[in-house]
Amino acid sequence: MDFDVVVIGAGAAGLFCAGVAGQRGLKVLVLDHSEKVAEKVRISGGGRANFTNRDIDVRQPHKHFISENPNFCRSALSRYTPQDFIALVQKHGIPFHEKHKGQLFCDRSAEDLINMLVAECDAGGVQRWQPCGVKAVRGVADGAYELDTDRGMVKSRSVVIATGGLSIPKIGATDFGYRIAKQFGLRLVEQRPGLVPLTFDADAWAPYIPLAGLSLPVQIETGAKKTRMAFMEDLLFTHRGLSGPAVLQISSYWQEGTPIRLNLAPEVDLPEALTQAKARSRKLIANELASLVPSRLADAWTQQDADWQKPISDASDKALARLAERFARWEITPNGSEGYRKAEVTMGGVDTRDLSSQTMESKQPGLYFIGEVVDVTGWLGGYNFQWAWASAHACASALPA
Repeated sequence: MDFDVVVIGAGAAGLFCAGVAGQRGLKVLVLDHSEKVAEKVRISGGGRANFTNRDIDVRQPHKHFISENPNFCRSALSRYTPQDFIALVQKHGIPFHEKHKGQLFCDRSAEDLINMLVAECDAGGVQRWQPCGVKAVRGVADGAYELDTDRGMVKSRSVVIATGGLSIPKIGATDFGYRIAKQFGLRLVEQRPGLVPLTFDADAWAPYIPLAGLSLPVQIETGAKKTRMAFMEDLLFTHRGLSGPAVLQISSYWQEGTPIRLNLAPEVDLPEALTQAKARSRKLIANELASLVPSRLADAWTQQDADWQKPISDASDKALARLAERFARWEITPNGSEGYRKAEVTMGGVDTRDLSSQTMESKQPGLYFIGEVVDVTGWLGGYNFQWAWASAHACASALPA
C-alpha cells in the first residue's frame, strides 16, 4: 500500500502530526506496536494531562528546555504556541484549568485530550494500524521508503519517527527511534533519565526513612556558578530518597557524583525565629521548630545532635545557628536515580545538528523526527507536551504532498 507519509508512534507528537498532515490532504498511516494510543498522555499529570504551559518564553527557550543546542526548539515553539493548542482544546469543548506556574490541566481526564487527538486524525482521514510492529525501514531507489510491518509491506514518500524515549518501559517505551537514526547515519546525544526521583546510599538514607510521605516547599539547587540551577517547588521524601516536583526538576540538571543543596524552610527566617524562641520559651527545640516546619522534620533534624535535644532556653547560640544552617543548607549527594522505570522523560536523543529546526527533517531526505526522541527536554509542567505539539506541527506543515 502506498502513502504520502507513515508516522511511527501513536503518542502525543505522532497523533498530532498525523492529524495536521491528514487535514492538509495527505494520505497518512499511523503505526504503533501498542494496542492503545497515547498511553503516556493517559497517565500524565495524575491522569489529567498537564498539556501545555502558558508561560513559555519562545524568545528564550533555553530557560525551560535542555538540549546540546537549546535554541533549536525556538523555531517550532514560536510558530505553534501554547495559545494555538489552547484554541484547539477550546474548539473541542474540553474544560481545563491552570494549576500554578502556567501549568494547564484537563478538568475531567486525559482521555478528553486523547479523544481530541483521535478526532483530529479522523477529520484528516488518517489510517491507524494497531497493534502493528515495524520490522524494518529502508530507503528505495526513487527516494521513497519501504516499511516491513506486521501487516505487510508499506511504501511511503516520507517517514516520521515519533516513538518517544526510553521512559516508563511498562507502557511500551523502546529504543526504536534511536536505532532508526543510527541506521541512517544520524548522530545521537547520549540518553539518560530526566524528571526522575533521586536515590541515596541505603545506610546514609536510613535516618530519613521515617520521613517517607512527607511533602514540603523547598528551594533546591545543584551545580556552581555558570552551571548553578535552582527551583522553588515541593519536595517529597520517599523510602529510597527524594521525589516531588523540586527533585524531578533538579534531576535534569544534576550531574552524577555531585551534591544537591536544599533549603528546607525557604519561607522562614530560622535564625531570627530560633533566637526569639530562646528568649521567651522553655519548650524543647523540636517542639519550637515544629511551629515553623513539619513536626516529623523537626524531630528528625534535632535527633542528629545532642546539642539540639534540650529546651531551647538552654541551647547555645552557636548550636541554634548550626541548626538553622543545617535547615537552610542541607547538602546531600545522590547515588543515582530511579531510572527509566520512574523517569517522566528521556534526555538526549537524536542530535539536533542532524535535523532542520524549520521542518524536523533529518539529513536523510524524507525522514523526520519529532517529540521526545529528539534531543530536546523541557521542564516539568507541560513544557514537554508543548514541544510535542510544536515539533509535530512544524513537521506536518512541511511534509510534501
